[in-house]
Amino acid sequence: MSEINVNLRGEQKPFEKGTPAFEIAKSIGMGLYRAACACKVNGRVCDLRTPVENDCDLEFLTFDDEDGKRAFNHTASHIMAQAVKHLFPDVKLCIGPAIEDGFYYDFDIDEHFTPETLEKIEAEMKKIVKEDIALERFELDPADAEKLMENEPYKVELIKEHSGKGEKISFYKQGDFTDLCAGPHLMSTGTVKAFKLTQCTGAYWRGNSENKMLCRVYGTAFPKASLLTAHLEMLEEAKKRDHNVIGRQLEYFTTVDIIGQGLPVLLPKGARVIQTLQRFVEDEEERRGWLLTKTPYMAKSDLYKLSGHWGHYKEGMFVLGDEEKDDEVFALRPMTCPFQYQAYLNRARSYRDLPLRYNETSTLFRNEDSGEMHGLIRVRQFTISEGHLMCTPEQLEQEFKSCLELAVYMLKSVGLYEDVSYRFSQWDPNDREKYIGTPEQWDEAQGTMEKILRHLEIPYKVGIGEAAFYGPKLDIQIKNVYGKEDTLITIQIDQMLSEKFGMEYVDKDGAKKNPYIIHRTSIGCYERTLALILEKYAGALPMWLSPEQVRVLPISEKFLDRADEITAALKAAGVRTTCDARSEKIGYKIRSAQLEKVNYMLIVGEKEVESGTVSVRSRDEGDLGSMELDAFIKKADDEIKTRRINKK
Repeated sequence: MSEINVNLRGEQKPFEKGTPAFEIAKSIGMGLYRAACACKVNGRVCDLRTPVENDCDLEFLTFDDEDGKRAFNHTASHIMAQAVKHLFPDVKLCIGPAIEDGFYYDFDIDEHFTPETLEKIEAEMKKIVKEDIALERFELDPADAEKLMENEPYKVELIKEHSGKGEKISFYKQGDFTDLCAGPHLMSTGTVKAFKLTQCTGAYWRGNSENKMLCRVYGTAFPKASLLTAHLEMLEEAKKRDHNVIGRQLEYFTTVDIIGQGLPVLLPKGARVIQTLQRFVEDEEERRGWLLTKTPYMAKSDLYKLSGHWGHYKEGMFVLGDEEKDDEVFALRPMTCPFQYQAYLNRARSYRDLPLRYNETSTLFRNEDSGEMHGLIRVRQFTISEGHLMCTPEQLEQEFKSCLELAVYMLKSVGLYEDVSYRFSQWDPNDREKYIGTPEQWDEAQGTMEKILRHLEIPYKVGIGEAAFYGPKLDIQIKNVYGKEDTLITIQIDQMLSEKFGMEYVDKDGAKKNPYIIHRTSIGCYERTLALILEKYAGALPMWLSPEQVRVLPISEKFLDRADEITAALKAAGVRTTCDARSEKIGYKIRSAQLEKVNYMLIVGEKEVESGTVSVRSRDEGDLGSMELDAFIKKADDEIKTRRINKK
C-alpha cells in the first residue's frame, strides 16, 4: 500500500494509506486511544473508524473537547434510544441530538414516561454499555433508506427531505438497533461509563405547536463516575440558585396560566429592581450622548415589509388582523429599529449631524415556541435597552468601540462581566433565503466587523448562521446556573437597511450617502438580566439593586415610635426601608429578614432608644454592633452610590 504523511500536532508521521484513525491513535499511545472520542481530519470532525486516505492534519478529540464531548453525548442518546426500543418496541423514534450539557431523545408514545420508567431505561442502558457493542456506519440510497425505516414515520419524513439532493443517507448500527444519523459516534457503547436520565418533558415535533406533542427524555453522560457525581452535585446547587425558584420564593415575579406562557407578572420587588436598572441605564446613556425616543408598540405590515422583517421574521411576530380580509394588518413590534429610523428621517441630515444616537427603553413582543419558555430567561413580552446609531464609515470603529465600552460598563456594574464570552455571529452563505443583501455586501460588512474586533482585541468564537438577516453582530453570551448559554447583549453592524429606508446624509463633498447603522443593546433584556442577577447572587442582591435595602426591627411595640422615626429618616435619605411592626420575637424577625435577603437590619430596643443609636446587623457580615443613625445613613448612601458589588 502507498504511504501518506499525517501531521500530528506539528509533527509529520508516515502511515499506510487507509489506516483507520483509531489505529493511528493507538500507535501514539494507549492513553490517547482510550481517551479519544472522535477526530478531526483537515478540520472535519469524523469517527475514529474513519480511514485516513491522504496527507492531512489529524487531531484527536477527547471528552474535554467540545466536538469530542458532542460525539460522546450523541452516542449516549443512541444507547438510550436502543434501551427504550428494548423495553417499548412500539415506540416511534424521532430525533436524539447531543446538547451543550448532555443529550435528549424525542419519542412518540401514548403516555409519557414516569420517574420509575426512567429508572428501568437506565438499567437497560447499563446492560447495553456492559456489552460494549460496536457502532458501525453505513450509507443507503434514499429509496433503500425509506424501506429500512418504513416502521419509523418520523425518520421517513427526514429521509424524504434529503431525497431530492442526490445524497446518500447515513445510518449507525449498534447490535439490534439502527438509527438514521450523520454522526460522528464513539467506537463502542462501553466507553459511556456513567450516565443519568435527568428529566422527562413534552416537546412538539419540529418545534411546531401544530404538530404532535412528543415525550422528550433528557440525560447526561460522562466517561467516569466521579465526573457524573460532580455534575449532579452542580445541578443540585444550581437548583438552589435557579431564578425560577428563587424569583418565586422571594416574590420577584409570578406566572399565571390564564395570562399565558412567557408573560410573567413582575411583583413589586421585581418591578423595583427593573425600574432601578432602567433609570441607571437611561441616565448613563444620556451622559454618553444618546437621545431618548418613544415609539409605538405596533405598526402596519407595510413598515415590516419595507424593513424585511415581514418576509424573514413574520413567524416570530404577533400579527393583528387577517391579510386576506383586512385592508390594514398590524403587528406588535419584535424590535425597534424601523421605528427609530423614522426619527432619523424626520428631516434632512448632514455629515455634521453624525453620529446620531437614538436609544429607547423598548417593550417588544416575540412569538416564541411554548417549549422554549423558561421563567424570565425566555419570554414573549420583554423590555430591552435598545439603541440605533447612524454614522459615517470613518466613525464606525470608534462608535462600535463606544457601544462595547457601554455594554462592558453595564455588565461590570451589575457584577456579570466576569461570566461572559463573545460570539461573532456571521451569515450562512449556504442559506441565502434567510438573509437580505448580496454576498459582496456581506463580505464587506463581516470584513469590516472582523477588522474592528481584531483592533479591539476581542476574543471571540464564530457562529455561522447566527447573524441577523440584515447584518453580522457581536453577541455577548452568558451562561445561566445550568450552563446553558444565552445572548444577553448584541452589537450589530448594518449597511443595508439605511438604503432600504432611504436614509441619507449629505457628505462633505456634497454627495448623498447612506449611513452605517449600529444596532445595539446596553444591558440587554431587563427580564433576562434580572434572572441572571438573581442566580448570580442566589437572591442576595447588591445593595444598590435590592428592592428592600434596610429593615427596621423594633424589639417590642414600646419602641415602634422610634422605629418609625428611623424608617422615615432612611426613606428621606433615599434608602429603600421598611419597618417590621409585627408582634413577634426579635429572633423571628431577624430570621425573616435574613431569609428575604434584606441587606441590613436595624434593631431598636431600650438600649438603642436611650443612646440614640441603632444596632446594625448585616445580611452578609452578621452583627456590626451599635452605630449612630447618621453614620449608618452615610454608610448606606456610600454603598448605594458606589454600586458596590457582593464578592460571591
